Amino acid sequence: MIRLENVRKSFGETLALDDVSLWVQEQDLFGLVGPDGAGKTTLMRVVCGLIRPDSGQVYLMNHSIGKIDRVRADLGYMPQRFSLYPDLTVMENIEFFGAMYRLSRVLIRQRAEEILSITGLEGFESRLADDLSGGMKQKLALACALVTRPRLLVLDEPTLGVDPQSRKEIWKILYRLNQEGITVLVSTPYMDEAELCTKVALMNRGRIVGVDSPTGWKKAYPYHVLEVRLATRDPEFFRGMPGLTEYSFFGDRFHLAVDDVEQSLTAMKEYIAERGEKVRSVRQIRPSMEDVFVEFAEKGAV
Repeated sequence: MIRLENVRKSFGETLALDDVSLWVQEQDLFGLVGPDGAGKTTLMRVVCGLIRPDSGQVYLMNHSIGKIDRVRADLGYMPQRFSLYPDLTVMENIEFFGAMYRLSRVLIRQRAEEILSITGLEGFESRLADDLSGGMKQKLALACALVTRPRLLVLDEPTLGVDPQSRKEIWKILYRLNQEGITVLVSTPYMDEAELCTKVALMNRGRIVGVDSPTGWKKAYPYHVLEVRLATRDPEFFRGMPGLTEYSFFGDRFHLAVDDVEQSLTAMKEYIAERGEKVRSVRQIRPSMEDVFVEFAEKGAV
């Protein structure tokens, strides 16, 4: 469905894509994960033919990106920032987008009924886009991307900045669309969303670090993980603890990557006691995608 071979793209002295090769197969729910500045948006704009790579090959549905007009109606794209018309209503935005693809007014209306039902926008047809909540604006952008009934849907961080409930609803929609046969390429800065994908590519500094299923990534993780809760909220509390491979802080808990659980538990308790803290809870857990990302993407290892 999507194939990139040794793609490079620079903006001035900034190398945004560094020899990127990627293959998204039909009916994948494919997640592209990485921090801000990793190159995710550039990669997606290259896939959609919005910018040309400096070198390398891009194929979309077995067509070279240079012939994207042949498959444009089969491609739905939702950019990172809301880019529809705020002074048009929900229905007017859908109609305008459908008209750009030369769909008849009758066909647009027929498809709009289905799309509004899927996205939960029924009853809001006459509301101005500018008066929608952040989550509903993202649903409207998704609705406009679906009006052509694309085979491939490319979404650039569709849940960025929206409330938790809207995030869940958007992902339910993506699951439904994927189950109905639509291939989805979605980028996200949220590791919990990466858990929901069938395949995940970790991206950092313009490079693809690796591709695997969430389960595969976790199996490749080489350490045990201890989840520790303390009173302190100092994210650097465990800096300098002997025998600790890696540590991360997630708001109310620490994840400690260790080689030996028993030895590390003893060392950890001594380390905490010496600093006047008390352990509220500690348990061994399975590695999360956050742990995976810290180990593989940030260290650039595969």
